[in-house]
Amino acid sequence: MRTKVAIIGAGPAGLFLAHLLARAGIDAVVLERRTRDYVEGRVRAGVLEQGTVALMERLGLDARLKAEGLVHTGTNLAYDGEIFRVDMAALTGGAAVTVYGQQEVMRDLFDAAGPRGVRIVFEAEDLRLDGLNGDSPSVTYVKDGAAHTLACDFVAACDGFHGVGRAAIPADVLKVYERVYPFGWLGILAEVPPVNHELIYANHARGFALASMRSPTRSRYYVQVGLDERIEDWPDERFWDEVETRLGPEASAGLVRGPSFEKSIAPLRSFVAEPMRYGRLFLAGDAAHIVPPTGAKGMNLAVSDVAMLAEALNLHYAERDASGLDGYSARALARVWKAERFSWWFTGLTHRFPDMDDFARRMQVAELAYIRGSQAAQTVIAENYVGLPLR
Repeated sequence: MRTKVAIIGAGPAGLFLAHLLARAGIDAVVLERRTRDYVEGRVRAGVLEQGTVALMERLGLDARLKAEGLVHTGTNLAYDGEIFRVDMAALTGGAAVTVYGQQEVMRDLFDAAGPRGVRIVFEAEDLRLDGLNGDSPSVTYVKDGAAHTLACDFVAACDGFHGVGRAAIPADVLKVYERVYPFGWLGILAEVPPVNHELIYANHARGFALASMRSPTRSRYYVQVGLDERIEDWPDERFWDEVETRLGPEASAGLVRGPSFEKSIAPLRSFVAEPMRYGRLFLAGDAAHIVPPTGAKGMNLAVSDVAMLAEALNLHYAERDASGLDGYSARALARVWKAERFSWWFTGLTHRFPDMDDFARRMQVAELAYIRGSQAAQTVIAENYVGLPLR
């Protein structure tokens, strides 16, 4: 086969890019080593920035989003039993976020792929990238026991942190920046109404907690746990007790308990790989960067990456102008590092670190008290949370 753009990975980055290219009339093929059910079923992000929502609208993929998404014009911070709200819409000229799970986003992307001519090859195994520094790159893979070669003009690696894309960049070219956090998030899904109509981020002496949701009847809760914790050590009763304690009496007043139907522990890290281009290879999404989930930036960053990349590829094919491709890495990384900063800062503000002494804890409380009384500080949070503009 031959195509213009070979897209590795059918997650949010890969599928959004495929739809953007299809809309521009640029031929592309998506290669995914898993099945659709596996990719669509992964429990991941649930908060969409205003830019992600706008892109789904532009692509005509927003019918269910409009019907089922929960628009949030504010968010809440709790500490030491108190809670206050950051009015994001008032502080950003009307901007908001929308709660709509990544699973639902993927369903919308997959359902529209066939009718729009987006080609996806599932269960493509043993991928290898060749000729990235030449004029004729290619991707070889195995499907149903047979070897295939996909010739292309460019390769977009949207294949996640452990994918082959970033690994194809020579070690003397790639620079990696990483911060691994000494804790994880234990999260559950339960068929119970949310404790609040908006998210609550809680800083407690015992650790962080987050009250979130997926719908008016389905809630998503998290508590900070040590990396040595096991899911088996957290029966539902213990989890609910801990959530209630960390949220505090005011924030947890409307808490409804119920059996969890999904429970998992996710470690936290900050990670950036530079550059995001090597020859004919472009990195996007988790292949290039990871953020702790505190700032709700992971999927949104992937979407902003591919929005920039699609724009650059369209400029190349429509006008034979390579400036967008040449500037993609620097442009994407400028936004990535701002999101990394916000997620790192927000994590540091809300979590309990193992080496934290009484002074450090009081500094957290003092900063939260300052934010509570400062419109300027709340504006900084609001601008970052709803999503910085693409530049």
